[in-house]
Amino acid sequence: MEINPAVTFKHDRSIMYAKRPKVLIVGAGLGGLTLGMLLHKANIPFEIYERAAVVKPLGSAMFFNSTTAPLFKQCGIYDEFLSIGKYLSKIDMCTEDRKVAFELSFAGHEEVFGAKGYIVARPQLYDLILRQIPTERIHMNKKVLTMEQGGNGVLVRFSDGTEAEGDILVGADGAYSAVRQNLYAKLKKESKLSATDVLPLPFSTVCIVGQTRPLTPEQFPDLGREESVFSRVMGADKMYSWDTFTTAQNTVCWDAVLYLDENTSKDNDTFRNSEWGPEAAMAMCKEVKDFPVVSGGDKKLTLGDLFEWSDKDLISKVMLEEKVFKTWYSCRTMSPSGGAGASNAMHDAIALANRINGLPFHPTADEIETVFKEYQNERVGWVNAAFENSKMMRNMVGQVRI
Repeated sequence: MEINPAVTFKHDRSIMYAKRPKVLIVGAGLGGLTLGMLLHKANIPFEIYERAAVVKPLGSAMFFNSTTAPLFKQCGIYDEFLSIGKYLSKIDMCTEDRKVAFELSFAGHEEVFGAKGYIVARPQLYDLILRQIPTERIHMNKKVLTMEQGGNGVLVRFSDGTEAEGDILVGADGAYSAVRQNLYAKLKKESKLSATDVLPLPFSTVCIVGQTRPLTPEQFPDLGREESVFSRVMGADKMYSWDTFTTAQNTVCWDAVLYLDENTSKDNDTFRNSEWGPEAAMAMCKEVKDFPVVSGGDKKLTLGDLFEWSDKDLISKVMLEEKVFKTWYSCRTMSPSGGAGASNAMHDAIALANRINGLPFHPTADEIETVFKEYQNERVGWVNAAFENSKMMRNMVGQVRI
């Protein structure tokens, strides 16, 4: 994108000259918070802007292994991370008659890679990272309307009439990123946007996620085991898979994933732009409530039992968009490729924070673009791999159904 000399900024550049670049982060999800935490540790000025008025403790469980252990260790929160996580040694791949067909073992990972893997409830992890960031750095109820960038910096305007200025803008605001939409609109006018980037976001899966209230081993026997139990059932005659995970908080995190075909994709298209929340989830809960759950012992539980043990307003339906954008950045604005999941977003934050940390004081737009290009080159292979793994999972379910 060409630098716009008409864009002016209120701050005194002579004062800013001796300072590190200020980063504006749009989106307070796990990716945005992780980037903020890392910038805070590196004494790089930043602000986080989130469109929601409040962030609800939504989501299921996440698995973290040796690839993220250095992040938690270097930020000084590894012990607390371990306290909210539960060690996972394997994944049980199960049939609908509640039998284990085979397992994916993680035995020996600590000896080979330096750390074990842990299941952590997403709300617990979110709260841990949130507490590492000064509260005054996070601004809620900030919906992006427009952004401008030029030789002096970047300017973001919000729906409440306020503005924010900085040196770098990072869109960490999800698959339907307002930052990306603004950036792409400008690039499209200049005929600098890839033809594939203007196409609608495709999606081939939709899921519901949630977490029960704390239970006893009498209610869910696998909670009595020292290790986390991760059970995945592949539907025998349906395009579904569903998971359960036991946590350190004696809850059961769960999800059910529908792998869409042409007809079910049309049925779910109305949810494309819906927020995470209970309204869109209840219909899907009814569809899957009788699916069998592996709970340990002689219990014959179903997903419906887990729904009854879960707070209804914390059950959410999620569209899982799948696309690797070709255009990630321009000038002072970065919007990483979407649809690769929260875990990948956290790895993105690590790579981007390292690159930003290497920038000189008061970097030029060219220097920032060079860093953005290095970042994309580092991460694009991982994002493409995540995209291909998602397609492989869908194909596996299709083969089981056949």
